[in-house]
Amino acid sequence: MTVAQGGGEIRALKERIARREARVAVIGLGYVGLPLAITLADAGFPVIGIDIDAEKVAAIHRGESYIEDVSSDQLRRLKVGRLRVKGDDEPSTFNLQPGTFNGTLEYAALRFADIAIICVPTPLSKAGSPDLSYIITAADAIAEHLHPGMLVVLESTTYPGTTEEVLMPRLLARSPHLEVGKDIFLAYSPERVDPGRKDWTIRNTPKLVGGVTPQCLDVAVAFYRAVVERVVPVSSSKVAETAKLLENTFRAVNIALANEFAVVCHRLGIDVWEVIEAAKTKPFGFMAFYPGPGLGGHCLPIDPHYLNWKLRLLNYNVRFVQLAEEINFNMPYYVLTRIADALNDEVKPLKHARILILGVTYKPDVNDIRESPALDLIHLLLEKGARVAYHDPYIPALHLEGIHLERTELTERVLAESDCVVIVTHHSAYDWEWVATHSRLIVDTRNALRGVSNPAARIVKL
Repeated sequence: MTVAQGGGEIRALKERIARREARVAVIGLGYVGLPLAITLADAGFPVIGIDIDAEKVAAIHRGESYIEDVSSDQLRRLKVGRLRVKGDDEPSTFNLQPGTFNGTLEYAALRFADIAIICVPTPLSKAGSPDLSYIITAADAIAEHLHPGMLVVLESTTYPGTTEEVLMPRLLARSPHLEVGKDIFLAYSPERVDPGRKDWTIRNTPKLVGGVTPQCLDVAVAFYRAVVERVVPVSSSKVAETAKLLENTFRAVNIALANEFAVVCHRLGIDVWEVIEAAKTKPFGFMAFYPGPGLGGHCLPIDPHYLNWKLRLLNYNVRFVQLAEEINFNMPYYVLTRIADALNDEVKPLKHARILILGVTYKPDVNDIRESPALDLIHLLLEKGARVAYHDPYIPALHLEGIHLERTELTERVLAESDCVVIVTHHSAYDWEWVATHSRLIVDTRNALRGVSNPAARIVKL
């Protein structure tokens, strides 16, 4: 493989970007890819959305959103088309005019793209190592249709070095004559999506961009400046990859500190929430993080593993990060003990106790259960013989490794008949005064009941 020092196709691609004529393919239409595709189409680009999930593509064609951060009205306002690649001589039946969004299952659509953005999942394998299979599949598909003047950007969170060490060789495997930085351009720009947020969106969140060469960075910056308000260039793709891991590791480590303080304050017989509120009155040198039943979402529980894995290859143990992971991982077990102790005070064993879980998504007001600590807690409770029910306004059913739970109706009777109500996710839709009035015992892991006055229930805080 070669990395060029010259110009090549830069000018032509940048001109197409400036005129909003560059066709952008977004690979992976999940929590990151779909909002990005909508933002690109709103910015005037013709967008091709590629996903292997037929239900997602069909929903897009119907103008129905399956992501909380994208409304169906947003989809319907766009010129949504069907992209069907028929062959080399008869391109397709689709509309690639400015501001259109075409959904397809066919990777062959990449041959019409000037820019390809990879937004696929990067989970952990069962052994705890990075699973790059989705990135590799996308890279191989792009490689089949790679052509001069094409920009490829990886947005999926991954370990430092992935763009240059994994993505670039696979892209060039079929086209060794193409030079990176001259004929094609390669960059990494980490997604910074925070599901459920309305204040910070793709458009107004600063966008990190790192190129494999200066020419790659130049093209990638020109593209993102046409879409977002502020682009932050960095010196390499590896710097951008590492910055993304630092962002989420910073949060995970500080949440671990808050979780440890929850245990400390319980031992001291004081309220951790009051301690945090007192500390945050300092106008400098302190940033408030809050405890909870564990880490959830795709990023925080997983990204530190990527950093640890990469550094182990370099014979270095990130001990501080590993300790934080251990603390956060153990929080569902800690919550289990708090539930058992609370029931014991009521002279009730955990076995056969009726436990109602309120909220199973990993954060409030989203429909995302990825890595949610509620799932671990439910498993632990069931293993101890508890009778578990749950309610979540966003999740009608749970499928947990052979366990199927239907959402229970949240009524006064259900609350009154529960031996213990456990608040795991503090959705804004819940009427906490009402919950506290009709329950007998509540374990509140989120301080959701802080404003409730004269509750009928006995309340146990984390």
